[in-house]
Amino acid sequence: MELIQDTPDLAAYLAADDAIDHEHPVVRRTVAMLSADAPDAYAYAEAAFTFVRDAIPHSVDSGDPRVTWRASDVLEKRTGICYAKSHALVALLRARGIPAALCYQKFEAVHGLIALKLPGRERWVRQDARGGEAGAGAQFRLDREQLAFTVRPEFNEVDYPVLFAEPHPAVLQCLRDAVDRPRLAQLLPTAL
Repeated sequence: MELIQDTPDLAAYLAADDAIDHEHPVVRRTVAMLSADAPDAYAYAEAAFTFVRDAIPHSVDSGDPRVTWRASDVLEKRTGICYAKSHALVALLRARGIPAALCYQKFEAVHGLIALKLPGRERWVRQDARGGEAGAGAQFRLDREQLAFTVRPEFNEVDYPVLFAEPHPAVLQCLRDAVDRPRLAQLLPTAL
């Protein structure tokens, strides 16, 4: 699948916003911790992916009722659904100067993941830091995708090819409107 940037300006994939608040002190502290053992962008990207996948439980798997949507909140509270975990991973990557995008798949509801563009590489590579039981098979790979879920077109599942510089408005709205995870389950978008 050919991935398509929603904006041609690569700088947009390094920017901060309300959700991707990579200038926040919590994000910066996490970047410093992950950078300590990462000599280059490749090692850092893998460390950031592994940290978000493994150290931040998916709130559905853990039963955590809290809803997070800002990267700093996800890192501080150590919880989030796929969208929130994607916001955290994108913030960690952008804070180190690695272009990162938000992207989505459609199953019963929309699923969030990311794409990154490492130095010296011409193409974007999607990564899925969902983690937990349902996403345990997701791995950081540069040679091929190994995502949490594989789309099955025969069931009307979709890989959206667009790489968003900012969270999709439908995703951000449901996260902001949910007072807890049970309410979030009612608000999840079923398509983009």
